[in-house]
Amino acid sequence: VRLVESGGGSVQPGGSLRLACTASGFTFDRFAMSWVRRAPGKGVEWVSAINSGGDSTSYTDSVKGRFTISRDNAKNTLFLQMNSLKPEDTAVYYCQRNQYGMGSTFYDARGQGTQVTISS
Repeated sequence: VRLVESGGGSVQPGGSLRLACTASGFTFDRFAMSWVRRAPGKGVEWVSAINSGGDSTSYTDSVKGRFTISRDNAKNTLFLQMNSLKPEDTAVYYCQRNQYGMGSTFYDARGQGTQVTISS
């Protein structure tokens, strides 16, 4: 199982970024997936999840209306479109494979992460 994130960077508040997570080594369309993040000096925070088919999503309250999770099962890729970014969104973002479906916090694989920095 391999998950590789990309798309991070440094943007000003109000800007946008689109993260991608390329999956390999497993049947991607059989698993729910999630994005989590770790801000400096803090623990891991769950951000968003999507079911295996891509037709059900969920978000933590702080990103609702600003972030959109999606997936392209034909390309084994998970996305996170992040708009109206705030300094508090600064973190390392990780994609992970849910172990027990979209509603579970258990995961059995996580990528190496991509840094997102929001600063003026």
